[in-house]
Amino acid sequence: MSSGDSPIRILTVDDHPLLREGIAAVVEGQPDMVLVGEATNGREALERFRACRPDITLMDLQMPEMGGIAAIAAIRGEFPAARVVVLTTYQGDMQALRAFKAGASGYLLKSMLRRELVETIRSVHAGKRRIPAEIASEIAEHASGDTLTAREVEVLGQVALGNANKNIAAHLRISEETVKAHMKNILAKLDANDRTHAVTIALKRGIIDL
Repeated sequence: MSSGDSPIRILTVDDHPLLREGIAAVVEGQPDMVLVGEATNGREALERFRACRPDITLMDLQMPEMGGIAAIAAIRGEFPAARVVVLTTYQGDMQALRAFKAGASGYLLKSMLRRELVETIRSVHAGKRRIPAEIASEIAEHASGDTLTAREVEVLGQVALGNANKNIAAHLRISEETVKAHMKNILAKLDANDRTHAVTIALKRGIIDL
């Protein structure tokens, strides 16, 4: 970093203290970066962003009160130029697509932090988008497939909780025949052999979570 450049200002958002500490240690070792704030959930993230105005926000997805995707949308709604890098353990293509649709500029698996965090921060700060090759490949693989409707996601979520068609129908206030029709569509769209297989695929891709 030349003497005239200011360091990249970073906000970390994660509900796990150890992860925040690990990121802080990495950032402190970089001459061109400085940690300006931390938050433990999406609501705090928006408040801290307003106060710190970071260049890069490192955002977890699964957090209490307000999750990462809602927080990205809220921050970008107020600050359209905000640059957010998602840090997650989830490899699902749907999770990544939702994050980018909300306004994320980068996506990084937590298992890659040690190797790729610093370079990802610099790259996104320079105006580029970063996504791991395996997730990009997963997105491309499913790009032409039919996506589940909101109702189909609801039905599959109920299946994942172990509910039978009759209980799902009562819960969603639809007929049992409608539930069966939704399940038929779900199996076809996910290329699944049965209900359990459909749930496994949906969890892996981030279509549903438990």
